[in-house]
Amino acid sequence: MKIVFMGTPEFAAEHLKALIKNGWNIVAAFSQPDRAKGRGKKVLPTPVKLVAQEYGIPVFQPASVNKGRGFETLSSLSPDVIITVAYGKLLKKNVIELPPLGCYNVHASILPKYRGAAPIQRALEAGEKKTGISIFKIDEGMDSGPVAMIKEIDILPEDNFGTLSEKLCRLGCETLKEFMTNLSEGRVKLIPQNHENATYAPKISKEDTIISDFDDAKRIYNKIRAFDPVPGVSVKLGTKMIKLYGALFDDVTPEGKPGEIVSIGRKYMVVKCKEGVVMISGIQFPGKKLISPWQAKAGRLIKEGMILGGR
Repeated sequence: MKIVFMGTPEFAAEHLKALIKNGWNIVAAFSQPDRAKGRGKKVLPTPVKLVAQEYGIPVFQPASVNKGRGFETLSSLSPDVIITVAYGKLLKKNVIELPPLGCYNVHASILPKYRGAAPIQRALEAGEKKTGISIFKIDEGMDSGPVAMIKEIDILPEDNFGTLSEKLCRLGCETLKEFMTNLSEGRVKLIPQNHENATYAPKISKEDTIISDFDDAKRIYNKIRAFDPVPGVSVKLGTKMIKLYGALFDDVTPEGKPGEIVSIGRKYMVVKCKEGVVMISGIQFPGKKLISPWQAKAGRLIKEGMILGGR
């Protein structure tokens, strides 16, 4: 069985590695073009490209796999199946119909919930208690094809984007290996999604990561952990925009104004909300390293009574 793998970030790279180590015949990997990253705007290879090169697998990075040279290259490989994981582009009908066994995607949510680009972040932001991995057969819609496998896990109160991504990556790799065995043995059963229950997880915008109002503590807690450790949630402190990490929440509501730093301890600072408080263990000032609020207080960067938020 000739397999073409399509993916771009580290999450996808781990799935490619799992297939390779499990002995599957990966004839090529497709990834998005290398892009400039970081302050130095250095062009870096995608994680999938690095894994493919490490194992001697041909890697292609066309601007589009649906037309032109990209589709010609894909067609020449005559894949039996295409596996995609966070590739970053939708596949068109000509690509979907190319492999006789179909195209399948590994998606980090319990479909039909959280279709789209940012399912892990959006599930955390919404305060979900469960999430999982879905493997589905790709159609022309947005993550709307029939589902072959679903595996669920709990979202723990201490989970953030970093920890949950790691858990889902491990689960995804194991689920994909099981799926490939089923596919090779002709044991894949597809179940149509209930489109009426679909929800969407749009790409993260800068506006999504900004806290302006400290209303409900649980909402603030969920927002902070949805973007922890990257890209971090930003909030205004005086004339500066700082980032907050490591959130917990409590229903107790002390005296003070919403957004007020009511106490700063060795483990975290307590910020009052209209309802409840949010406890923050990490704070980052522009151009500086992540530190604890206690360190920030010692450096006279923050103090009790300061107000966070506003526009």
